[in-house]
Formats: sequence, C-alpha cells, structure tokens
Amino acid sequence: MHAMQYEFTLPADYDMGVIRSRVARVGHLLDDWDGLGIKTYLLRERGVHGSPVNQYGPFYLWNTVEGMNGFLWGGAFQGPVDDFGRPAIRQWTGLAFEEGAATGSAPTFAVRRRQPAPDGVELAAFMAEAVAETGRLAAEDGAVLAAAAVDTRAWELVHFSLWEHDTPKADGDLYQVLHLSAPGRDRLPRGRQW
Repeated sequence: MHAMQYEFTLPADYDMGVIRSRVARVGHLLDDWDGLGIKTYLLRERGVHGSPVNQYGPFYLWNTVEGMNGFLWGGAFQGPVDDFGRPAIRQWTGLAFEEGAATGSAPTFAVRRRQPAPDGVELAAFMAEAVAETGRLAAEDGAVLAAAAVDTRAWELVHFSLWEHDTPKADGDLYQVLHLSAPGRDRLPRGRQW
C-alpha cells in the first residue's frame, strides 16, 4: 500500500463552491481506476470546523505503484495541475490498514495527522505503535477505515481515517469528504504491512 496527498491552499475569499462543483463533475472519473485502493476528495473551508484555511487536498491509498504512476504520468493529474498549479506531492509507504466499525457507511469526514518520528526512538517500536493506533481508530464508533504510513526521507508518520460523522475520535486536520472513489478498497491489505 502506498499513501499519497497533495494540497491546494486557496485564497481566504475563494468560492469553495467551485471545488464542490468540480468534484461533482469529475469525481467519478477514478471510480474504476486500476491500482487505486481509495481516493478521497477532501475539502477544508476557512472558519468551518476550525479550519484556518481554504484547501482542497485529495488523499489516496494505492494498491500498486503502476496505478499511482499511471494517474500521475498518464494524463489524469494534468487537470488539477492546469487548474491550480503543480503541487508538491507527499508520498508515504504503507504501515497498516483496517476497515472500521462503520465500514458500510459513506464517509463524510476525514482526519489526517502527520507527526515526526522523533530522533532516538526505536523504529520497530514506533511503527508497532502506529499499527496499534490504526486498529484503535478503526474500532471507534463511526470509523469507516483507518490507515498509517511513513515517509522514510522525512521520517514522518501519517495517520488517516474516514468517519461517518463530524465528531471523530482522532486528532489532526479535519476535512469534509466530497466524494470517495474506492475501486480497489477490498484489495488493500489488512493489518500490518510487514
């Protein structure tokens, strides 16, 4: 499993209805993308649910590198680049994935928490804690799914979870879910990824 996210931070007075309309128009295009586990079309709106910014930030869990590369280099990614500019793309290697207690529900909110792996920690123990946290999040009431991944260049851990309600039991940046494409969700490997 590979995790990926890019974000477009938009002006404070930006009409976020433009993003909602865009996702309504094109969100379905990845509903059958080969190699994609899930893509969540995420939005943070300044002043709503504590967000300090207007931001569009899709988050992906990929089953295959080929699927991810096909999206990035095969033309589909050019649309957002043409409309908003070329963003930096964060990529993390999968650590864990779990279906949640509310797995059959449509997600309405997502939480993403990034944290550094502190210097001096035992990496095996730190990553095992991340796996345990993924299981804890997935077991919470209203959790649709939870995942953890790590960027070994920056030694950054990311926890990502989807929720059926706006009061998730997870810390991090809260996003509204505008659409979920999940063609390979059932093929995302469960549990620890090593």
